[in-house]
Amino acid sequence: MIKYVIKRLFYAIPVFLGITFTVYLLINLAPGGPLSILASSGEMSLSDLEALKASLGLDKPVLVRYFLWLADLLHGNLGTSYRTSQTVSMMIGQRIIPSLLLTGTGIIGAIIIGIPLGVVSACKPNSIWDHISTFVAFIGASVPNFFLSLLLIYVLAVKMKLFPTSGMYSAGSNGDWKDLLYHLALPAFVCGIQPIGNYIKQTKSSVLEVLNEEYIKTARSKGLRNVVIVIKHAFRNSLIPIVTTLSLSVPFLIGGAVVTEQIFAWPGIGSLMITAITSRDYPVIMGVAVLICVVVLVVNLILDLIYAALDPRIKFK
Repeated sequence: MIKYVIKRLFYAIPVFLGITFTVYLLINLAPGGPLSILASSGEMSLSDLEALKASLGLDKPVLVRYFLWLADLLHGNLGTSYRTSQTVSMMIGQRIIPSLLLTGTGIIGAIIIGIPLGVVSACKPNSIWDHISTFVAFIGASVPNFFLSLLLIYVLAVKMKLFPTSGMYSAGSNGDWKDLLYHLALPAFVCGIQPIGNYIKQTKSSVLEVLNEEYIKTARSKGLRNVVIVIKHAFRNSLIPIVTTLSLSVPFLIGGAVVTEQIFAWPGIGSLMITAITSRDYPVIMGVAVLICVVVLVVNLILDLIYAALDPRIKFK
């Protein structure tokens, strides 16, 4: 297994380089740039802009700048923000906990609700639970996050005044956990509604497929209780596609719910990324891209190890 892990880590290097170079190239090909934004403000002269361009290294070709950025990355330096002059690592460190709190709460809630609903829906087709799970999955798949966010803010925050409209804490509060949960409720619900639909559909499909296998029919003919058949045999043997669906939530978990964070003014990585893109803050954009890329590559490796643990037929090579 150790040999397999080492081999996968070596395979991850060209993937990482390809992703980061593509992102770096795309952000530099996008219209405008950090200097054009400063020039539009009229606060700097042309000579000052040229001097700033040289000091930031923006006068060099894109390929040269990428390799200079990569060399800094290998030394643990993600760069300095053009906009705030803060280190990128510090800015990401300040934002990652709120993002994990928001998206993690939404996804954990979706798992707790979505997977059991999917199992019950598969075991009791055309029941009230099947209809409920189908409706929830339909809402999660069809309602856009931005529309649901605005609807909840208008109804529950503006009209009924049950929840705050934005932010992580109330103005002037001492940052206690009750105030945090009060602000977390609406955005976490929005973050969880789409994954819950995916989890319901994938769990239902996987369990239904396993329930039609011959060994399940044999277990029933032996007189085993339905609960034992579902939990010990059907659900356990349908875990691989379910785990795959759960792994697809990782980029969302780390990158943050971009739209939701913007609408609810939540201070996470998603809103940081939007601000960086708007201001053409290349180091921050690349820092977030590196974070997401590394986490996804590591999770994919862990996912392969989980597959082998769930299915003994899978062998490491």
